[in-house]
Formats: sequence, structure tokens, C-alpha cells
Amino acid sequence: MVRVTTTDRRAVLRAGAGIVASGALTTGCAPGTAASPRTPASPRTPASPASSSRTSSSRTPASHTPAPAPLLHYPAQISHGPRDRPRVALTFHGGGDPATAHAVLAAAEEHGSRVTVFAVGTWLDAHPGLARRVLDGGHELGNHTLRHLDINAMSEADADAEIRGCAQRLKALTGSVGTWFRPSRGARASPLVERLARRAGYPHVLSYDVDSLDFTSPGAPAVVANVMADVRAGSIVSLHFGYADTVAAFPGLLHELDRRGMRAVTTTELLT
Repeated sequence: MVRVTTTDRRAVLRAGAGIVASGALTTGCAPGTAASPRTPASPRTPASPASSSRTSSSRTPASHTPAPAPLLHYPAQISHGPRDRPRVALTFHGGGDPATAHAVLAAAEEHGSRVTVFAVGTWLDAHPGLARRVLDGGHELGNHTLRHLDINAMSEADADAEIRGCAQRLKALTGSVGTWFRPSRGARASPLVERLARRAGYPHVLSYDVDSLDFTSPGAPAVVANVMADVRAGSIVSLHFGYADTVAAFPGLLHELDRRGMRAVTTTELLT
């Protein structure tokens, strides 16, 4: 059973008002997921210094995101980092109600942790201020395709448009195409998608070795249990914005990682 501290309760209660009331969900990225690729319309988000509204400041480039760089001794598709350091990377599908993103990012920062966000291009179109919010919090931002369709099943031209479409939005908002690429609707990229991603400027495709299954809405305790059953030093964990269970589970997940002596860091910090 996961122990929830007073700080954890505060984080969950703060998140609950904007999350449970909205009920907005996103689509999971597991292979074979057949749900609609449309990102749900989001209700008004709570007032926040890092508001995602379309203001002139949200159109200014955010804090600089490093350009992708090849990492020696890593394969083209990376599913985990070094196993000899007590670090993990918590990676998030960027879509759905922006209130869930704000809640998770705030909880991570309060804890002193950093995460990696793979943004869907249409989500950035709807909420451009979130690019700045992610980077200004010290987190990492990557490409999760333009519309979150089954990219491995697409023609070369369509798959290329999905990768480049999101890359263009990231570059307009942050000054670079994002640090990492992850395919939509699958844990790994096909050889074609891997080649197209490299051509678009991403030397590596980022996969994962731990799936939280949070997009199935199993309840917060199950999300924590799913992660902790498989996580170990160097793991890359797949999580999603857009789900109340994920927000509620996040403080407990950080607590359990602490208990095992593991730190949540950006993917770049994990791998370098």
C-alpha cells in the first residue's frame, strides 16, 4: 500500500478541482489502441502564472530547448538508460486537459523532480503557452507527432508530415524541434518511421521499458503499482497527461521512487 504524506495530499487536492470536474481524457499510446485520435476540447483552465491562453507572450519562443544530438553507445531506438545509476525518466504524452499538465508539472517541481513531455502538435496549437510552461519548469519537451495517429501504419509521405508538422510547431514555440521523438500509437517506431525521424533531425527514437497503463484509468493505486512492479535504475516510464488517475497517483509514485532511492530526472540527464 502506498503511503500518502501531507504534502502528497495537498498536491492531489490542488489537482482534483480542475481534473475530476473536467473528466477530460487523452488517448493512450500502447500498440493497438483504437480510441479516437482527436484531442478532447479542454475547459477553461484554472488561473495560473503559467497560463496556456493565447497571449502575445505565449507566442514568443520559450526557454531554449537544446537541439537533438546523437548519443554514442546508444541504439537508434532507446528504451532505457544506464542500470548503474539510481535515476529514472518519467515521460508524459502531452495531450488532453491542460489542467492535468499544470498539476503534474507543479507536483514534480515541488518535489524537486523533472520530467520529459512528448507534445502532440495539435495540443500545442490549442495550448501554445504549455511549451513555455514545460521548459520554464526545467523539464524537457519532445515530439509526439502532429495528430497522434497510428504513425507506423502510415505511408511515407503521411508519416513524414506527422513528424515534421509537430517539429515545426515546436521550433516556432521554442527555437528547436525538441530534444526527443516518440512515435504515436506504439512503443517503438517502424524502420520507416525511425528513418523519417532521423531525417527530421532526431538521431534517436525514445521508447520505454515501463508502461504505467494509466490511459486505461485503472485507479491511482494501480498506476503506482504498475510502475513500481517493473521500474529499476535507468528505466524510462510511459505516463500520460489528461487522466485524473495519473494526477492522483503522481505524488505517491514520487514517494515510492524516493523510498527505493531513485530520482526522477529528464531523459537527457538519465542518458548522459
